[in-house]
Amino acid sequence: MLMVELLGVALAQNESAYPELAERGDMIRRVLSIEEERFNATIDAGLSMLERILEQMAEEDKTTLDGAEAFKLYDTYGFPYDLTLEIAQERGCEVDEATFRSLMNEQRTRARQARGNVGGWDESSKSAISGLEKTEFCGYCELECDATVVAILAEGDNGAYSVNEINEGDFTLVLDKTPFYGEGGGQVGDTGFATVNGVKVNVVDTKKSEGKYQHICELSDNAVVKVGNTVTLTVDAERREAIKRNHSSVHLLQAALRKVLGDHVEQAGSYVNESVCRFDFTHFAALTAEEIAAVEALVNTHILAAEGITTLETDIETARQNGAMALFGEKYGKIVRMVKMGDFSTELCGGTHCTNTGNIGLFKIVSEASVAAGVRRIEAVTGQGVLQLLAQKDALIAETAKELKAANTADLAKRASQLQNELKEERRQIESLNAKIASTKLDALRSSAKAVGSVSLITADMGAMSMDAARSLCDTLKETPDAVGVIAIHEGEKLNFLAVCGADAVKAGAHAGNIVREVAKVAGGSGGGKPDSAMAGGKDVSKVDDALTAAADIVKGMLK
Repeated sequence: MLMVELLGVALAQNESAYPELAERGDMIRRVLSIEEERFNATIDAGLSMLERILEQMAEEDKTTLDGAEAFKLYDTYGFPYDLTLEIAQERGCEVDEATFRSLMNEQRTRARQARGNVGGWDESSKSAISGLEKTEFCGYCELECDATVVAILAEGDNGAYSVNEINEGDFTLVLDKTPFYGEGGGQVGDTGFATVNGVKVNVVDTKKSEGKYQHICELSDNAVVKVGNTVTLTVDAERREAIKRNHSSVHLLQAALRKVLGDHVEQAGSYVNESVCRFDFTHFAALTAEEIAAVEALVNTHILAAEGITTLETDIETARQNGAMALFGEKYGKIVRMVKMGDFSTELCGGTHCTNTGNIGLFKIVSEASVAAGVRRIEAVTGQGVLQLLAQKDALIAETAKELKAANTADLAKRASQLQNELKEERRQIESLNAKIASTKLDALRSSAKAVGSVSLITADMGAMSMDAARSLCDTLKETPDAVGVIAIHEGEKLNFLAVCGADAVKAGAHAGNIVREVAKVAGGSGGGKPDSAMAGGKDVSKVDDALTAAADIVKGMLK
């Protein structure tokens, strides 16, 4: 592989300035090999698809490749546009570049819009409160506090705007102080309620930007909120505790992954709410069942050890000297918050956490999958989430036992084995019946054979014959060396053609794949396959007789 061969030179030239390159050389080489293999597979797949498109264009006498097709190759399958352009030009074709560029611009616009409001406010909200002081956050230690309303935002046709009083519709509160955690660092915002003049107003989400916290509220029928009001803010404590369990478990998970998989593992994203924790990390391959079990066991070991969780505000250099993990590319201020869980995990984090790993309860990995090249994702549950997962699995097992008519859940494996044996016996009987059906049809088909050059052509409309029976019949026809067989099977609107060629027929120039493709075209279909066996689909059942009749001229035209 070219890139892997060049890697040695690159490492040798740079390891004096970057010593970690030598330490991680094997890992870099492995990741690079995987990426190059993936890229080559992408190119091979793209070339095959582009070849089919160009063949179709040639059949339809077109010389301009649709820009939408070029965009699909690039956007969906990762096939480089420059390569599409070069190959098309080699075939004497042009590419509708205007359409391609238009679709690319639309994609960029969608991407910008999708990124525009992730984890923060829209521009109108920022502008409406740009002059306000930062909100004091007291939520690490308190779940309730009194605060003063410093701004109220309402939604209009042109975005958010500031008002002094509101008594209807949904709105956003900005206060001088809050115990509500604002969405950030992968952790969702808090919910709860604000009490205004004795009336409770639901807080359905909390966001923050530039140190200003946005409390998104649903207004009660009899509530009136004014700038300057004193309100009592109360966080949903049960939900916050669930979020803390999931967030703390993510820290243990990262430490466990580095222990089991290696120090190359780094956080590539996370999402934590009250129901699930999701952790994205750098790794070059899917985790094995053994690796997943080891990671899960290691996390639970530290949970059951009930290790203390401490937080410390310090400078970034001191945190790094203490071994704190930081997010690559993240900008940190002069003072950072270091979260330490026993001697197992130390990270920089601004989120809320348990005070003891034992508070997490239990940790269970639900899934592990790829989300991007070199990035894996684990989803897991903790605490009550584990109990809910077990209850769901118990219910599923019980329902499965009922459907399989097992005496009880303990007999599931035995009952499944019995059903497998029953299915095997039924398949054997079906195969035997298919063979008998083919045998009864065979003599009649052979007697209807027509000489076409040096081969014997057999065509037949077998109606609603099953696919397995049709294949068995064709396999028997193929045993006759000079035979060429073309049969049609159909039920309702579903139509298929099968073609086979004996050994001598193939030597004479007959090709089952080409025969069945041309036959299927008569019925509006397409397909192909190997010289001795092939299958195609059709669209117009009324054309079956015409298609089978055309077989003689098709075969005659390809014989030597």
